[in-house]
Amino acid sequence: MYTEAVLDHFNNPRNVGIIDDPTVLVQVGDPGCGDSLLLTLKIEDDRLVDIRYKIYGCGAAIATSSMGSELVKGKTLSEALAVGDADVIAALGGLPEEKEHCSNLIASALQAGIRQYLDSLRQEEAK
Repeated sequence: MYTEAVLDHFNNPRNVGIIDDPTVLVQVGDPGCGDSLLLTLKIEDDRLVDIRYKIYGCGAAIATSSMGSELVKGKTLSEALAVGDADVIAALGGLPEEKEHCSNLIASALQAGIRQYLDSLRQEEAK
């Protein structure tokens, strides 16, 4: 049912935790299944230098959060914004169709967090 990559990221999730003094903190959830993700990002010089998360959800939600965090860590903001649900699923070697929505959590949290950061920069520049 699950690929070796999914099982590996479920059993050994990467980047779990909360960054002290993060640049961005964002929380997203999927009320349909009860999954929730708290994401913290450290951004320096237009690059994601660190990413940590706390996830409440099923095994697929844990695995997709872990893989998604690995896919974007160290990337520029524009590279990270380009990572979507399908990229996370592909990197894990697939998910059962009924679990594909789990990849939405990390992808939507990343999108929201980076956009929040970019909006705050624009507001600072406008002052």
